[in-house]
Formats: sequence, C-alpha cells, structure tokens
Amino acid sequence: MKIAILSRNRNLYSTKRLVEAAKERGHDVRVLDPLRCYMNITSNRPSIHYKGELLDDYDAVIPRIGASVTFYGTAVLRQFEMMGTFPLNESVAITRSRDKLRSLQLLARKGIGLPVTGFAHSPDDVQDLIGMVGGAPLVVKLLEGTQGIGVVLAETHKAA
Repeated sequence: MKIAILSRNRNLYSTKRLVEAAKERGHDVRVLDPLRCYMNITSNRPSIHYKGELLDDYDAVIPRIGASVTFYGTAVLRQFEMMGTFPLNESVAITRSRDKLRSLQLLARKGIGLPVTGFAHSPDDVQDLIGMVGGAPLVVKLLEGTQGIGVVLAETHKAA
C-alpha cells in the first residue's frame, strides 16, 4: 500500500513512529508537508503536486495537521479525498474537532452527556449566562484557546 503522511515535521516522534510502523508492515510511505502541496481544483481530474511532482497514486493518507495549519491542511486533505485516496481521518471530522462550539453541539445533538455549557459572543449578557449554567462555581473558557490556555475556574459569582 502507498501511504502519504501529511506532517509539517518529519522529525516529530509521532510522525517517525507512523513511518516506522508502515515500513515494518511493508508499505511504501512518504511524509509530505501540506503547506508545500499545491492543487489543481477541477471537476474532471483534480490533482495535487508536491515540489514539481504529481501525487496521484496514493492508497491512503494519514493527516497529522497542526492547529495552526488547519485551514490549508484540511484543504489538501479534501483534495486527496476528491481524488479517491482513503483518509485515516476525514477532513470534515478534523474541521469539526477544531471548533469547540461545533463539536459540543454535535455531541449534545447525539445525546452525549456534557457538563452544562453556555456560550456567548458578548460580555453584555454575562449575568444571565452565569444564571443559565447554574451559577458559581463555574469554568470560563475562551472559544479560541487550546491546551488549557484561556481556561479560568471562577469559584464565586464575582470572580465569574
């Protein structure tokens, strides 16, 4: 099987392990920087090129797309999908997972138990929002924060 791994850094441990595991199983594997891929968007014969080479015969693609390159990285992955390459994780799933609000809405829609969660665009409605989620103590999270950045435990109503 011919496998592409979309990764910005071939020297990352996780990327190296994927390459190693694929080779141990007899697969032909190549690490591609998604930001160096460029595409021909067409309905007849969509294609992806990488450093002057046409990438047209991959059986599978493993996306290792960092948050900072989600937009372009998922566009490259979608192009592979359009060309019939099997994605380990689909582009739409990656896009949904990177959007906190969307992912929580999808989980709630399917009946997955979640902590009481409120979202607001404006701080003007904070008092009502605090009441809506049951009051303090509560956790305040920024919509754009990742890996714990922008998360605050508000133990009292005043702190919230």
